[in-house]
Amino acid sequence: MAIKRTVTRDKPPSRGKSESRPARKTKSKDPAASHNRTQKEARLQREKGGAGAFKKFVKSPAKSTAKFGEYRDNKFDHKPADDDYTERPKASEKDKTPDKVTPPSYKGTREEQGEMRLNKYLAHSGIASRRAADTLIMQGHVTVNGVIVKEMGYKVQPKDVVTFKDKPIKTVDKLVYYLLNKPRNVLTTSSDERGRRTVIDIMSEKIPERIYPVGRLDRNTSGLILLTNDGELTKKLSHPSYKVPKVYLVTLDKNLSLKDMEQIRDGITLEDGPIKADSLHFIEGLSKREVEIEVHSGRNRLVRRIFEHFGYEVVKLDRTYYAGLTKKNLPRGMWRPLTKEEVRLLKHFT
Repeated sequence: MAIKRTVTRDKPPSRGKSESRPARKTKSKDPAASHNRTQKEARLQREKGGAGAFKKFVKSPAKSTAKFGEYRDNKFDHKPADDDYTERPKASEKDKTPDKVTPPSYKGTREEQGEMRLNKYLAHSGIASRRAADTLIMQGHVTVNGVIVKEMGYKVQPKDVVTFKDKPIKTVDKLVYYLLNKPRNVLTTSSDERGRRTVIDIMSEKIPERIYPVGRLDRNTSGLILLTNDGELTKKLSHPSYKVPKVYLVTLDKNLSLKDMEQIRDGITLEDGPIKADSLHFIEGLSKREVEIEVHSGRNRLVRRIFEHFGYEVVKLDRTYYAGLTKKNLPRGMWRPLTKEEVRLLKHFT
């Protein structure tokens, strides 16, 4: 017979009121935190459902229908008495502030007004570079309104009359650059007293600007010649310190010996000082009477004098390269304006 056992467990002693757990303290609601939470919920709702969702959380303020002078509080139903309302005084014309303040008129810079430094004026007139113009000014070759000016930094006014060696000059409004493949029997000058044809005669009919040739080519020398009204660039390209490269195709009256070629490469001394070619070589497929020489000096008749020093006579001389410019697609006697890239290349040499 199975015996059932009953196990009784003692209950834990009950705690009194003093021993009971302390009641959880409830924090008082912070109106600012509640407002921030409402704003955060509104922002999240806008991101999900668009800007219109903001209306669910923020009530738009009721539009007031009260007129000026009426109380807006609903607990007042009456209008104020006449003696309670004082009409606002009208502002006088002097006290009124204009809606728009007109700024002072812009006068522009000195050059925009027409004022220009004298050396820059000479450079823009095609006389010389700014540095060379300073020398001309100090030498007393420049007058303004009939008075010799030697002051450095003198400002020329728009109505002033500037002369250089008793000849009036004007600034150039537009700088132009042209490349001409000069034929033989043409002078590299602006004019000739004997009426011979010049490079300006070839181009003057179609070019309104007054231009000048950069450097010189002999009458019987053909090839590339640059013409421009940029006086500052002209002086720089003509100066030997910038070492502007020039390449000539030379045809001699007899074959050039290797010994003479080596001496020209190493350097020789002419009546106006030492000189040597940057490069000198024969042309493939042609006879040894025809050579190509590169120099950077701008001395008068330099290439002819180099070969005459060794007893050669230059039968034909043609400049095929000048400061990065070539004769490509430019027949003899024709000219063309330079591109912007070519002008930038020319100024790179200076």
